[in-house]
Amino acid sequence: MDTQQLIQDTATKIFSDHCDKALLDRTETGEFASELWQQITANGFHQLGDAASGTTAADTYAFLKVCGRFAVPLPMSEIILGHSWGIGSLAPCAGLISIGRAHGDTAIQVPWGRRAARVFAVQAESLEVTVTDAPVLAQEDINMAGEARDSVAMAGQIQQIVLADDPFAQMALARTNLMAGTLQAVLDLGLQFAAEREQFGRSISKFQAIQHSLAVVAAEVAAAQRAADAGVDALGSDRFVAEVAASKARVGEAVGIVAEQVHQVHGAMGFTHEHRLHHFTRRLWAWRDEWGNEAYWQRVLGARLVALGADQVWSYIATRG
Repeated sequence: MDTQQLIQDTATKIFSDHCDKALLDRTETGEFASELWQQITANGFHQLGDAASGTTAADTYAFLKVCGRFAVPLPMSEIILGHSWGIGSLAPCAGLISIGRAHGDTAIQVPWGRRAARVFAVQAESLEVTVTDAPVLAQEDINMAGEARDSVAMAGQIQQIVLADDPFAQMALARTNLMAGTLQAVLDLGLQFAAEREQFGRSISKFQAIQHSLAVVAAEVAAAQRAADAGVDALGSDRFVAEVAASKARVGEAVGIVAEQVHQVHGAMGFTHEHRLHHFTRRLWAWRDEWGNEAYWQRVLGARLVALGADQVWSYIATRG
């Protein structure tokens, strides 16, 4: 068994045991998933992609897909990327690491900034990242999925690090892979509900309209998986930002279609708090806007293609460089 498969299988087992609807409900009230966090650190998942861990960036993003499938209520992309960014003069950090968007002297939209021991502040179109090990909570907030999204002041001794790959695009790719995993979970929920729910004496999966909806969803999920993989494949190349732009935009489009269709399959049941579907679809709606929505990345991709010139666009699109 290869390393990536071992990581995915182990993560699936842990999340199956610890990440249920009851936990997701509690985290929306402000509870930190401490027991799940202990399982994460005990198995070394927080250090995936670190040079010393023996894992690759591809392993990191494959793990994030699994996190998305279970709607893991921890900022795993921020934790993992933050550990991999801990280079140069930065000492190892034993506490929670998080990442937000730079806004003056503040980092905004920081997942669990209220508990973070180290915070990175990232701005678009820059390889330079600001980091502090003395963040000061400025404001607690949540996104539409009930996930902590805080603002913190970048206090204490501020350091600047420079990364090889665009950090804003790395965070966008992390969200893309989380969404790809969550889209798969939403498809699975739709298939399960359609098979179990009966109307007029037979499973609703036998009705042509339901079959058509689920076929559309399956196609969108497959496209999202491939788009997410394309962004990962481009890591370290000069096509990285363009590939991330295409993948984040494509997966964002899939979110709108998949969430709508699967909620229709579930009918009124899917809109109740008692059903678990909303934990996945609300994350999808929130994540599609974080680290650049479809319009943002479409503009980025369009600008890059225009800069190539008319004679070079087709060869750029049709090849992998």
